[in-house]
Amino acid sequence: MQFSSFLLFSIAFVACSSESPSDAGTLNAAQSTDTTSTVPAEEPLYCNASVTVGAARTAEYLPLLGGKKVAVVGNQSSLIGETHLVDSLKSLGVNVVKVFSPEHGFRGDADAGEKVASGTDSKTGLTVISLYGNNKKPTVEQLADIDVLLFDIQDVGARFYTYISTLHYILEAAAENEKQVIVLDRPNPNGHYVDGPVLNPAFKSFIGMHPVPVVHGMTVGEYAQMINGEGWLAGKLKADLKVIPCEGWDHTRYYELPIAPSPNLTTMTAIYLYPALCFFEGTVVSVGRGTDLPFQVIGHPKMEVDVLEKLYSFKPMPNAAAAHPVLEGQTCYGYDLSKTDVKEYREKRKLDLSYLLEFYKKLKMGPAFFLKSNFINNLAGTDQLKAQIIAGKTLEEIEATWQEALSAFKEKRKGYLLYPDFES
Repeated sequence: MQFSSFLLFSIAFVACSSESPSDAGTLNAAQSTDTTSTVPAEEPLYCNASVTVGAARTAEYLPLLGGKKVAVVGNQSSLIGETHLVDSLKSLGVNVVKVFSPEHGFRGDADAGEKVASGTDSKTGLTVISLYGNNKKPTVEQLADIDVLLFDIQDVGARFYTYISTLHYILEAAAENEKQVIVLDRPNPNGHYVDGPVLNPAFKSFIGMHPVPVVHGMTVGEYAQMINGEGWLAGKLKADLKVIPCEGWDHTRYYELPIAPSPNLTTMTAIYLYPALCFFEGTVVSVGRGTDLPFQVIGHPKMEVDVLEKLYSFKPMPNAAAAHPVLEGQTCYGYDLSKTDVKEYREKRKLDLSYLLEFYKKLKMGPAFFLKSNFINNLAGTDQLKAQIIAGKTLEEIEATWQEALSAFKEKRKGYLLYPDFES
């Protein structure tokens, strides 16, 4: 079942799955006195009931903060239960002196790409410094009055989701200024597979800074170790890095995000679809920004859908999450992907670009299908994908071209994992 509200989706899940194993056993026993047969308990859709995120393991990192001046790198996802990390730290006597915020801002309400101004957080009175726009990396002056950077942001596991780019600049600035970085780790909701083209350094940008595939299959903590270990920081510096792992999760388990990580990823369906549908952001096609189903519907005014029952129309309009959506005010035709069982999306365990190729073929626009900015190349991390699509290559032919680099990355990735993997 899907809900239009991510919060309601989360609450519903917690209400249904928060019972302990012993409570569940007692309930089953009360319902049946037949001891000759048992019905296997259905596996929970998500493993949240067993997960303790790094931020909640305060005993592991509070001793590292004693007598230190701390800066929190966080946003609306930086929670311990329902309490923001900053509020928890202050109540525990930690000297939090400022906050650094990534794309979408400290409270997570800015549109993608929107300039986020620095200022003062009205709830805490702390100075909030934006790390998006012209100031992506903390300056010497901004770090002068702190000792430790505490990084706690929920990621979604796609190379072009910019929180890991912010992580890079935090590590780099810390290394240059001899500050410690503590990463409070959280599960990766797309951490159960690795796929997609590996970035060519010639296409390095803020939406892709490292030679990793589109879906890297690593938590923020694991990714931080890779950045540090692979010498990707300027001058091949290494940051003083400490990762506080989460507990009760591994790369074979599925985790439901308790809060939307950004304004247009509002359901788990959107989060599973995001790595593939984000490629449409480099085209003339709408991914539903400006609707109630961002990253769950795709369409264009000239699209023709063969199967009548799959025909879906929507009209992007300005809203809180998209001030100027693509194809604003135009009726778009395409697909509603929100009603498919989330198990189908996550069990694919691959980057599915079939819709991208289908829209290119059916719209019959040729190269004009792609934005003149060639943003598609930044998303793909290469100019090969665009060229392959224009040349009429099949999906299988396209996927075959990234397998060698993908295999090499998978081997490299193994050395930085903190949790049991989906591959032995």
